[in-house]
Amino acid sequence: MVDPIYLDYNATTPHDPEVVAAMRPYLESHFGNPSSSHAYGRKTREAIAIAREQIARLLNCTADEVVFTGGGTESNNMAIKGIAFAKQAHGNHIITSQVEHPAVIEVCEYLERQGFEVTYLPVDEWGRVDVNVVKEAITEHTILITVMHANNEVGTIQPVVEIAALGRERNITVHTDAAQSVGKIPVDVEALGVDLLSVAGHKVYAPKGIGVLYVRDGVKLEKFMHGAGHEGGRRAGTENVLEIVGLGKACEVIRWDLEGHMKHLQTTRDRLQRGLEARIADVRVNGHPDLRLPNTLSISFKGVEANALLEAIQNWVAASAGAACHAGEVALSSVLQAMDVSEEWGMGTLRFSTGRGVNESEIDVAIQVIVDAVAKLRGENSS
Repeated sequence: MVDPIYLDYNATTPHDPEVVAAMRPYLESHFGNPSSSHAYGRKTREAIAIAREQIARLLNCTADEVVFTGGGTESNNMAIKGIAFAKQAHGNHIITSQVEHPAVIEVCEYLERQGFEVTYLPVDEWGRVDVNVVKEAITEHTILITVMHANNEVGTIQPVVEIAALGRERNITVHTDAAQSVGKIPVDVEALGVDLLSVAGHKVYAPKGIGVLYVRDGVKLEKFMHGAGHEGGRRAGTENVLEIVGLGKACEVIRWDLEGHMKHLQTTRDRLQRGLEARIADVRVNGHPDLRLPNTLSISFKGVEANALLEAIQNWVAASAGAACHAGEVALSSVLQAMDVSEEWGMGTLRFSTGRGVNESEIDVAIQVIVDAVAKLRGENSS
């Protein structure tokens, strides 16, 4: 059986061949502990330094501002908890949005149980935060604003530059979860103006289990991991050399041709969107029409249940649902709910996300599969 066409790159990405090649020596031969002073340790320590520079060049920061973590979730935890507890004497108020990933929302809910106050900002119909609403939410006790760079479900890009400017004016730390944006659009920490930024390796064609937290020079975090003084004393634990090398190479590959990657992502995404809109009645696209990741298509099919459509196409196309339907009840994702998408539309929402490995002929096959499946579920003849 042929593998389904993979259109779920926002969930995870395959390993880039150059990433695999860069990692192989550290899987097969170079096993030394980077903290060791002998030749084996020097070899892996040098590899980490190279990877740190590769990532720093992509993010436009210094190598010392790159902290390796166990993934995007850990990076978010380290940033949000680290600031909350480090600045607790100055205030206890945190601002975030209603469309954040659970790796942010759940951290904020945990901090609420520890006595912090959290404001969950609403979004507009496109899933975008209003900067004026952010401004109005700030109090004298606000110590942190955390708003994602781009949404994982609908792709909407948030006004992080303007939010970071508000933070600088008021001496409020600003963090952004950039797990979905790195590799798809430019992510320059100086241009964004943020103090903290999270990266997830498995979203950029590197392995799962590796991530980065950018920490602007001078920003102090309460330690999240305790132990020996790895990562400049900021994150204890023997470094995951194999995957650090992989993430470094992945970031180098992105930097070599980000413009080309972006063009390919948008070409395949737009081809899919146009094909579905042209051949299926009663569909709507979710997310901002322009300020959206170039690879992401959240699309609702009226009169169709998302899980039924996923099941119908699963042998040919891999995608994700924006709603779950069980025992006659529909559970829309928190993102669709925050965008005030009605159940009538939300119940039939799928997310398709293209990637570097998708070609136009695969998109055309996917369109036909989806068209046929929707028609069958609606009791129509496909066109």
